[in-house]
Amino acid sequence: MKKLPLATQEIGSMRKPRWLVNLLKNKNISSEMKQKARDDVSLLNLKMFENLGLDVVYDGEAKRVEMYEYTIHRIEGITLAGRIRSWDNKYYNKGRCIKKLKYKGPYHLDEFLFVKENTNNLIKLPITGAYTLADWSYNEYYKSKEDFVMDISKNIIRPLIKDLVKEGADFIQIDEPAATTHPEEMNLVVESFNESIKGINAKYGIHICYSGNYSDMYPQVLEMKNHQYELEFANRDSWKKGMQHSNRKGYASFMKTFKEYGEKKEIGLGVLDVHVDDIEPPELVRDRILYAAKMADDPNLIHVNPDCGLRTRTREISFSKLKSMVTGTKMAKKKLEL
Repeated sequence: MKKLPLATQEIGSMRKPRWLVNLLKNKNISSEMKQKARDDVSLLNLKMFENLGLDVVYDGEAKRVEMYEYTIHRIEGITLAGRIRSWDNKYYNKGRCIKKLKYKGPYHLDEFLFVKENTNNLIKLPITGAYTLADWSYNEYYKSKEDFVMDISKNIIRPLIKDLVKEGADFIQIDEPAATTHPEEMNLVVESFNESIKGINAKYGIHICYSGNYSDMYPQVLEMKNHQYELEFANRDSWKKGMQHSNRKGYASFMKTFKEYGEKKEIGLGVLDVHVDDIEPPELVRDRILYAAKMADDPNLIHVNPDCGLRTRTREISFSKLKSMVTGTKMAKKKLEL
């Protein structure tokens, strides 16, 4: 896979246009027309990302309902228990595992092939990881959470990745937002990740967001076979420009730990706060990148992305944020002579 210095990338979901949401709810619209509409939005997102100058793209998860619910609908053995509150006034349909899980086929393959056919950019394919799927579900079958997580890893996620890689996927982002919610289970997160990718040659990232402290991942995460971390930083950082430690408090703790352990994996650096409408100035993005590059002692380890998927923002705000991210990255490249 081609390497790019300070490669810019999206993390995952974009908000769907209102017209698409309304169309999908309309019972008088045929399934064929609904699929065509999903294709149109997928292509629209893809071309917007390209036009903004992102180096690594996907389609904003245009064809998925939500990262968790979309997946459990496609796994035999999990049924819906009903809607529960996750955060703020956001709700999701929580699943119940009621029997031995069974893989029903590569549920992200069609969307990946569509993206592959419609872009020449590098592609990063996001999937929801085993630990999060188990942590967000009720376990009514397996003897332990560990058994539940590892069965998803071995018999759902690994076959999925194998099928995707067979069709040309070479960079897969495994989303594990639940990974640091139980720091005492970090060994299980690492074990399940490694089991999910075992024996399958590709580049792998792990996306973790809204951790209390990323340092809680250490030292266990050193055993993880990922090539890149995609992490949230901007949400906890100040909006002051400059590279002083006091101005970059959102990055300082993790970057210090990263350096202390001699890490050489890539960092997908979150430089956009996905929970505010304010547009980060390119100069702020630049300084966040330069600070992380200096702390890592190698700018080639730094890739640039939002903290998380941008579906919490309007499409206009999201694309404006990404535009600023690309501009700020270009400024950082110029400063670093890359």
